[in-house]
Amino acid sequence: MNNGKLFFDIYATKLAQGVVVDIGAQDVNGSLRSVCPPHLKFIGVDFVQGRGVDVVLDDPYRLPFEDASVDVVVSSSCFEHSELFWVLFLEIMRVLKSPGLFYLNAPSNGTFHRYPVDCWRFYPDSGRALVTWAQRNGVDTCVLESYVSRQDAAVWSDFVAVFLKGSEHAGLFPARITQVFKDFYNGQVLGDSKFMNPQEYPEDLQRLYAAEQQASQT
Repeated sequence: MNNGKLFFDIYATKLAQGVVVDIGAQDVNGSLRSVCPPHLKFIGVDFVQGRGVDVVLDDPYRLPFEDASVDVVVSSSCFEHSELFWVLFLEIMRVLKSPGLFYLNAPSNGTFHRYPVDCWRFYPDSGRALVTWAQRNGVDTCVLESYVSRQDAAVWSDFVAVFLKGSEHAGLFPARITQVFKDFYNGQVLGDSKFMNPQEYPEDLQRLYAAEQQASQT
């Protein structure tokens, strides 16, 4: 929720109006609807009915929106449950306008949790890999920024990426979450191949290794 609010605070200020589509919108532990600015129209979609769901999908890989009709797509804690997330990514690009933003939040670590399946984890290079996939399919997109947020009273470290459809429009969005939020590692921004706050191991593994080292010394 904190990452989603940062996204809207940084990027939604550039939109005087528009449509936001939330994929995987069922309100289980909160909804990005609560941090979306009121001047934007928020549409929650999911493949099951539930609180926060405005549109139930017949096909999880087919969004019921016209080409280039949506200003922003957001998805939090959903892509790890999508068996074919790369297919869904191209569908998101189809419905986005140019310029259009896609906010992706997916776990970079954590326990096995089926809902109804649990298939994937996302790492620092995942955003660039999805851009390569889009470009191979004739879609012009880029990653404005990505990072892995540090754990906040939970086992999860979230991979966050902000994609822009229409890379020539990157100048319209000069601000970055990573300029105001520092509690992350392995951050990247458009135009810089280096990682900010590089870190090889996630926090759960760091604690595990530290505990093992302490045990071996005692």
